[in-house]
Amino acid sequence: MINISIKSFSDLSTNELYDLLQLRSEIFVVEQDCVYQDLDGKDQKAIHILGLKNNRVVAYTRIFKAGDYLAQASIGRVLVKDRERKHGYGIDIMKASIKAIEERFGETSIALSAQTYLKRFYNSLGFIEKGGEYLEDGIPHVMMLKN
Repeated sequence: MINISIKSFSDLSTNELYDLLQLRSEIFVVEQDCVYQDLDGKDQKAIHILGLKNNRVVAYTRIFKAGDYLAQASIGRVLVKDRERKHGYGIDIMKASIKAIEERFGETSIALSAQTYLKRFYNSLGFIEKGGEYLEDGIPHVMMLKN
């Protein structure tokens, strides 16, 4: 079981910020062998959804209101620490993110840029593909939308 914490950028503690950035780098740069600029200047506008276990970040997303990143409200940087993936924390963090968008932004239309191999995972949460596959930082992605 993870505890969900929802915070704006300015509400993150230094340790929380360090943990989430370290985990994003561990997964998106090292594990996926993808050299890209994770610190993209968007974290300050995002709401950060932290999945905590023993006070450490093991799951994470960031969410945006419509217009702050994509035309619709959106979810990005979805991750679960590798050794924690067998527990269903991906579903937990996504459900918390969807609920946070609905409650905080009053939005039900939600977009995300999904790594193609995760389409079925996002389909199970009500997202459907919009358009074809494209490369983002050298990794196949597809735009997905939940209404």
